[in-house]
Amino acid sequence: MSNLVIDLIVIGAGPAGMSAALEARTHGLSVVVLDEQASPGGQIYRQVLQADTRCRSILGDDYSAGAKLAADFLQCGARYLPNAAIWQVTPQRQVHYLIEGRAEVLQGRQLLIATGAFERPMPIPGWTLPGVMTAGAGQILLKSAALVPAGPVLLAGCGPLLYLLAVQYLRAGIAIEALVDTSHRSDLLRAWRAVPGALRGWRDLLKGMALLLELKRAGVRHIRGARNLRVEGADRASAVSFDRGARQQRIPAELVLLHQGVVPNTQISWSLRLDHEWSEQQLCWIARRNPWGETSVPGIFIAGDGGAIGGAQVAQLEGRLAALAIAGKHATAASVQQALGRARAARPLIDALYRPPVQNRIPADDVTVCRCEEVSAGAIRRYVDLGCLGPNQTKAFSRCGMGPCQGRQCGLSVTEIIAGHRHVSPAEVGYYRVRSPLKPITLAQLASEQPFIEEPS
Repeated sequence: MSNLVIDLIVIGAGPAGMSAALEARTHGLSVVVLDEQASPGGQIYRQVLQADTRCRSILGDDYSAGAKLAADFLQCGARYLPNAAIWQVTPQRQVHYLIEGRAEVLQGRQLLIATGAFERPMPIPGWTLPGVMTAGAGQILLKSAALVPAGPVLLAGCGPLLYLLAVQYLRAGIAIEALVDTSHRSDLLRAWRAVPGALRGWRDLLKGMALLLELKRAGVRHIRGARNLRVEGADRASAVSFDRGARQQRIPAELVLLHQGVVPNTQISWSLRLDHEWSEQQLCWIARRNPWGETSVPGIFIAGDGGAIGGAQVAQLEGRLAALAIAGKHATAASVQQALGRARAARPLIDALYRPPVQNRIPADDVTVCRCEEVSAGAIRRYVDLGCLGPNQTKAFSRCGMGPCQGRQCGLSVTEIIAGHRHVSPAEVGYYRVRSPLKPITLAQLASEQPFIEEPS
């Protein structure tokens, strides 16, 4: 046995990470893939190799298509380390992680971050009440444990995932109380400039239309153009109220699933001090990358939704493209680049159609923003009045962003609240200064950290 320097370390075994590993192995690179989950697939293809026939029929063909990718990945010769929690990554491409209670460190020549996305926070009145979850959490329970609601469910917000989960629940026999949609048919007029380019991605558009048609045929109550969403209830959720036009409506509901899109998981890229920019199109932070996915630090790449939201097909192609660059095969990438252009074509239209409303991103003073430390939007604004210019200053005053989620659930909201109150752009406000450890680690584990050792073949 000997300590090794790996040609390519991949963080994440979703579509981007698996595709990158497959491509890199094709060109003879040594590859280690670190994954927080117990089996490959990421969030999109979570537990796909363990899913039975009924589960796959409920989750749909796009989900089932991930089974071949995951199976091919496990056979490609890359070293796969599941249940690995990354707690530090360095600009020198050292990855520190916990696995089976041990702390280990792995050195790579090149590093690919493929950590995917998480749901955009939706801080509306009542979102912290028991009985309120995110649509993504509902889908994770469905994929990982075949758990479904015991009674009717109300889905509220906007975005393709909301429609997909509603369809999946229908297939599983779950009653949908209502789909309260903040998007409106008039949004298409605002997004008309993106329509011609989106036609190159017509397959993605047809999939979305098929979901809406399935909901309509099932008779699901689909209310569009909802504004000023709020969840009512004393000790738990009891109803959702909203404005539609000049009318206020109220729908009783004990289980509410909220969603308004996903955003890149940038915790590792921020901790590495990579260059980031505010995307006005996707209303989130994205790491700057060249066309091959390489970031501002040479040798560190990002692929998939962790770079910018694009979906599973874009993630797979970006993973392949990054691996080709890492292997020095730039000249052979033309077909992948062309396919990537087609796969990205519909994204500007999707982003425009399902742009989260301001009132669902920048809440009123009495709404909790940081759930971990119970900090309200009003408190953030008061700290701005005292002279705080960005999230790091408000963190010092309020502990906002210092809880177990380390700012994942409040970071974007805090940036936009401060920007709105200061009347400046989010780019000027900035984001939290993310530091290691990214995940909890004990002093005993830290003291006993060992380099990764390749097992004998």
